[in-house]
Amino acid sequence: QVQLVESGGGLVQAGGSLRLSCAASGRTFSSRIMGWFRQAPGKEREFVAAIIWNGGTTSYADSVKDRFTISRDNAKNTVYLQMNSLKPEDTAVYYCAVQSTFGIIDYSASAYAYWGQGTQVTVSS
Repeated sequence: QVQLVESGGGLVQAGGSLRLSCAASGRTFSSRIMGWFRQAPGKEREFVAAIIWNGGTTSYADSVKDRFTISRDNAKNTVYLQMNSLKPEDTAVYYCAVQSTFGIIDYSASAYAYWGQGTQVTVSS
């Protein structure tokens, strides 16, 4: 059974940092594109960042570029999201996911097959 488990969320003041982790079990995803999405109350789930299988290519939403960094450790079957200079508008539930297709990064949530349960990130002003 495939399972993705996010951790590392919490409450932080604006300007602070958090590091999210997503541990995969049940199968290896070392050859797959992994992504992070987020969903704020009353809003649609939106793309945050993604990374190809070897970490050589990453992609970010404009709203988090230069503040967030995605990375992965295939030996640990884990993907990370380092979030710096957090803003109140970053408040959301953050989800990690595995892209269904190979090749280029897809920004649509519908392109991702497996999802974690999410971890809450709250940034206070």
